[in-house]
Amino acid sequence: MKLCILDNDFLDPAVAPTYGGYGAMFERLLRQAGAEGTFDIFNTVRGEYPASFAPYDAVLLTGSKADAFSQEPWVLALKEKVQELLKTKKKLIGVCFGHQLIALCLGAKVGRAPQGWGAGRMRYQWLAPELAPGREDVALLASHQDQVFELPGGTRLLASSDFCPVAAFGIDGQLFCVQPHPEFVEDYSAFLLNKRRAMFGEEKYQAFTQSLAKGHDGLAVARMMVAFINA
Repeated sequence: MKLCILDNDFLDPAVAPTYGGYGAMFERLLRQAGAEGTFDIFNTVRGEYPASFAPYDAVLLTGSKADAFSQEPWVLALKEKVQELLKTKKKLIGVCFGHQLIALCLGAKVGRAPQGWGAGRMRYQWLAPELAPGREDVALLASHQDQVFELPGGTRLLASSDFCPVAAFGIDGQLFCVQPHPEFVEDYSAFLLNKRRAMFGEEKYQAFTQSLAKGHDGLAVARMMVAFINA
């Protein structure tokens, strides 16, 4: 496997020494899920990209504190790259911001969710049994205030919930996009929740924080991603 990871953020300096970055978090998770091979990480906020995407089996777009619909120059540059990758049918994995940006490039509406922030551990109905035999739902750690409002044309809905109807979508052999974060671990989620404690209010903060103790299916989703890349 040769995977290109486009890391679309910088972590808070308080936790960067522990986790490195979203690209590093994904490499750890995917190797834990059985991935072998080369992982090259580029930070798009700094304008880093490979000279060519051709050598890679797939490209993974991480989350970001930025909006997918932002007019920031680096986001617009990334959007152009994604549009090119979609034209060439390169295998793409998108998570949170990456999921939203790919949806946007496919013509779907993306914006602030009227229902507010999704955070902590959230459950989703899993709609692609062939990717995970016997699985009817997944629980993942979330952190987002934006959502994809409609299923992009030509794609298939993979996961859904009342809170986040388009929680994951894909195209067989080409796209695997998911709104929540399989790469998150509980301690990192707790850090993000604590940063936004005042904004959430105490009742929501406590509910989000307590949900972290229930475990999540990040490794199971990572195994689906590894299978998608290797297929």
